[in-house]
Amino acid sequence: MKGTARALAVILVISIPAWFSSEAQAQSQVVGGARAAAPVISGKVYSFEKIADGVYYATSSGPMATGGNHPIIVNERDVMLVDDGTTPAAARALLDDLKLITDKPVRWVVNTHFHYDHTDGNSIFGPNVEIIGHEFIRHALMDPDVLRREPFKTALSNMPIQVDALKKQIADETDPGRRATIEKQLAATQADWEELKTIKPTPPTMTYSSKMTLYSGQREIQLLFLGRGHTQGDTVVFLPKERIVCTGDLMESRLAYMGDGLFDEWITTLEALKKLDFDTVLPGHGVPFHEKSLITAFQDYLRDLVTQVTTLRKQGMSAEDAAQKVDLTSHKTDFPQIQGPGADLRGVRRMYEWMDERAKP
Repeated sequence: MKGTARALAVILVISIPAWFSSEAQAQSQVVGGARAAAPVISGKVYSFEKIADGVYYATSSGPMATGGNHPIIVNERDVMLVDDGTTPAAARALLDDLKLITDKPVRWVVNTHFHYDHTDGNSIFGPNVEIIGHEFIRHALMDPDVLRREPFKTALSNMPIQVDALKKQIADETDPGRRATIEKQLAATQADWEELKTIKPTPPTMTYSSKMTLYSGQREIQLLFLGRGHTQGDTVVFLPKERIVCTGDLMESRLAYMGDGLFDEWITTLEALKKLDFDTVLPGHGVPFHEKSLITAFQDYLRDLVTQVTTLRKQGMSAEDAAQKVDLTSHKTDFPQIQGPGADLRGVRRMYEWMDERAKP
C-alpha cells in the first residue's frame, strides 16, 4: 500500500501542473460566466492579460516555477506588484517581462499572505521598494522555522521526486521530440530546485492591521484585512474605481491549499469579501472571474468539508483516513479539479488541529 501511495504521489506531482494549465484555460470560458477575450502580451516567462486601464494579470507562460499569479497595477508614475513569486529568479523574470508593458519603476509590492509562492521574491528588491503586508506576515516570515513548515516543506521535498520521475521519462522515451521537451522540463525543474535551496525569507518593510489606503495620481488602492481565513493575515487589494479585487489565496477560482486555514473564520471573511462593490476578481491562482456565486460555492465547499471531517473524526478516524474518505464530488461542477472522493491531507490535518484549538478553554 505504501508503495502504491508513493507511486500515486509521483504521478500527481508530475501531472497536475500540465493538467491545470489546460484546466485553467477551460475554466476561463466558464468560471463566473463567459469572459470576453482580453489583450495578452507574452514574455519569456510571464504573460500579461489586460484587465482594465493600467491593470494587468500576470500568469506563467514558461517552464519556470513562478508560484501564484500577479495582478499588476501600473499607476501614473510607478507600479505596484501584488505578490512577487516563488523564488528570486521568478521575481527577476517578472521584472524583466514587465518591461513589455511599462517602463515605470516598481515602487510597491504587496504580499497577500506569507506563503513562499507569494513572498519569496521579496529578497530581490532594494530600499527604494516598499514591501507591504499585514502585520502577521512580518511575524510569520521572521520565524526561523518558516522554511521547515508547510507549504514550503512539501514543495522542497517534492523536487527530487519530480527530478527522478522526469529522468525516468527521458530514459523511457523513444520519440526524439518528446524527449527534448522532457529534457527542457528537467532542466527547469533542477534550476527551480537549486533556487528553492537559496531562499532567504524577507519580511515586509511596511505593515498594517486592518486597512491601508494608498493614492497614486488618480488611482485609489485599498489594502484590506477582512478577517482570518486562508491564513491569519490575508490581504485583499481593492481598486474601488475599477471595481476590481485581488484576493490572493483567500479566494481562488479553484480549491485553495488549506494547511493554514481557520475554517469558520474563512467562511465569515468570504462573506465580508462579497459585500465589497466589485465585478472582477483577480485570484492568487486560477483565472479571473466575475460572479460572487463562485465565492458562495467555495463557502458551501468549506462547510461541507468541515461537516464531513467532523463526523469522521468523531468516529475515531485518523486525519489520514478521513482525507481519503471524504466525498466532495457534489462540488465538482464549480471546482472541476475534484475528480473523485478525497481531500488534500495537509488541509485535513490542519482541520484536526483547528478543532483542537477551538476546543481549548
